[in-house]
Amino acid sequence: MRLSKGTSKTKENETVSVLRFRLNPTEEQEQKLFHTFYLCRKLYNQALEERVAYYREKGISIRYTGQQNHLPAWKQEHPEYKEVHSQVLQNVLQRLDQAFVNFFEKRAKFPKFKNKFMFRSITYPQARDTYFHENKVYLPKIGWVRMMAHLPFDPASVKMINVKFHDGKWYVNLTYGTEAVALLTEIQNAVGIDLGLLSLIATSDGEFFENPKWLQKSEKRLKRKQRQLSRKKKGSKNREKVKHELGHVHDHVANQRKDHLHKVSRSLVDCYDLICMEDLQVKGMMKNHRLAKSIANAGWGRLTAYIEYKAKFAGKITIKVPPHHTSQLCSSGCGTIVKKDLSVRIHKCPACGLEINRDVNAAINILHRGLEILQQVS
Repeated sequence: MRLSKGTSKTKENETVSVLRFRLNPTEEQEQKLFHTFYLCRKLYNQALEERVAYYREKGISIRYTGQQNHLPAWKQEHPEYKEVHSQVLQNVLQRLDQAFVNFFEKRAKFPKFKNKFMFRSITYPQARDTYFHENKVYLPKIGWVRMMAHLPFDPASVKMINVKFHDGKWYVNLTYGTEAVALLTEIQNAVGIDLGLLSLIATSDGEFFENPKWLQKSEKRLKRKQRQLSRKKKGSKNREKVKHELGHVHDHVANQRKDHLHKVSRSLVDCYDLICMEDLQVKGMMKNHRLAKSIANAGWGRLTAYIEYKAKFAGKITIKVPPHHTSQLCSSGCGTIVKKDLSVRIHKCPACGLEINRDVNAAINILHRGLEILQQVS
């Protein structure tokens, strides 16, 4: 059993998750936030330039600690940085340091200098419960900002505050710790699920959840906006307008996908005490250029993460099983491997005569493997 992506274990029986709410800053607060973005971006670029120059000159890299220790002197040289909270500035240097870590571990390209469109968020790493009052959040150096909290949360459990400007809207992401519910001692309902592209999910009970293919439905509109953008002069107001419209379409598709995945994951967690699924390496599968767009549109990685964290908070169990031969192995128990390509949608076993939808056959095999793993660990 694993923790979901975006959810990390901090101490026993506690998980860290994120809530996102809309912000409604005043015009003055908005100007302060944009000015803070500008100063933080300037610091990021200066720190990146310093790292590159230092390495070229001496052949060694500057670490985060060295640049962080230089911050007080930087603020003396540039008095305007006294308008930015010290922890926000430290977080900027931490972002740069993490970018280099990702580069050296071959997870990303060499860090780039940021323009005004690439640096639109700030983070307060150490939140306090006194930063929240009714429907307001206190942002040091900015003030009390109206927050549209559509879900209840415990201010004392909030560990970090991230403020983001995206597509003309302001958001606050609250990272908080929550005590996980104790796991169920008795499992009454168990299911295996097979992720697919024609149907998003096929369950071992024979139920199918549709794959709405939101991206394909909006593809014509996206291509039209992309053509309009390519014809606009760089730096012009018309280009910025079309760029904003294009981003709005992408956000609409992403929100449709997330809404559907939340509903599917909630339905599964409410119905079953044990959910077994394949341990798919989605990033590796995305390297197949023929399937990458369809896999990304289906949102397999996000769906499994939603199922895992919802199950954890409900005291339910999720198990990931090895994915090899789940579609080929006959689920009747005869042990026959029936080889078939993706175009064959029906599993027909020549040994026992079983004839069943190939995805349901895979889901049943996934359930069997999950129950075997559960027996071994219990």
